[in-house]
Amino acid sequence: MLGSIIGDIIGSTYEFNNTRDYNFALFPKGSSFTDDTICTVAVADAIMKGIPYRDSLLKWCRKYPNPVGAYGSMFAKWVHSHYPRPYDSFGNGAAMRVSPVGWAFLKSMDVLEEAKKSAECTHNHPEGVKGAQTIAMCTWYLSNNRSFSDAKKMVDDICGGMYGSDYARHLPAPGVWDGTCQGCVPLAVNLFLKSKNFEDAIRLAVSYGGDSDTMGAIVGALAGAYYEIPEELSLKALRYLPAEMLRVFNDFDRKYCSR
Repeated sequence: MLGSIIGDIIGSTYEFNNTRDYNFALFPKGSSFTDDTICTVAVADAIMKGIPYRDSLLKWCRKYPNPVGAYGSMFAKWVHSHYPRPYDSFGNGAAMRVSPVGWAFLKSMDVLEEAKKSAECTHNHPEGVKGAQTIAMCTWYLSNNRSFSDAKKMVDDICGGMYGSDYARHLPAPGVWDGTCQGCVPLAVNLFLKSKNFEDAIRLAVSYGGDSDTMGAIVGALAGAYYEIPEELSLKALRYLPAEMLRVFNDFDRKYCSR
């Protein structure tokens, strides 16, 4: 969860002002949490309180209606609807918010089922559900396995099993905006597999261009589950969170990420 938040904040200023410079400034003026962090916090809060993901997403997103970068148009309509219903989306929002599921549940079948639930209240298209399940399963495996070769092979196998063994041959080109799970999830996995440490993973994600904050969040979820996160990055990123988000993060981290 922490990795996703850091990746989101670092990518926030580059979402509509892409950089291809690997050595970009990590926290320039204007950096902020975006909808990715709000929705990730909402999923974590739902898990801890045992409430439907739908209810928690509505609560948190209505509390923060105008994040940096804004919500996607269809998701914004869902948030403000009197009768919110799933809208058959396969957007990357299903994948960017799901990382808490990979930390909280111990059995792979539970991870798959909860990831499905977290997605389908909005992103009930099969590709939206698949994207959420892929990132949740990769996060779950990485957080439970510290063998370098085994962990990376398993992540490759999970993504290949979901999207086909040649998934890495059909990635969005650098700088191309692709807001779908079909584009973002295989790309995020591919970038993680190329990374050497946590900061390297975030730099690869953001400097690839496109939807930089969401790519940072998804790659950050994977990298944060596997690599040690530098304390300096953690402290800087967490300062951007409002107190109520920080409480959810701290409570979730103590309960699920320190065992």
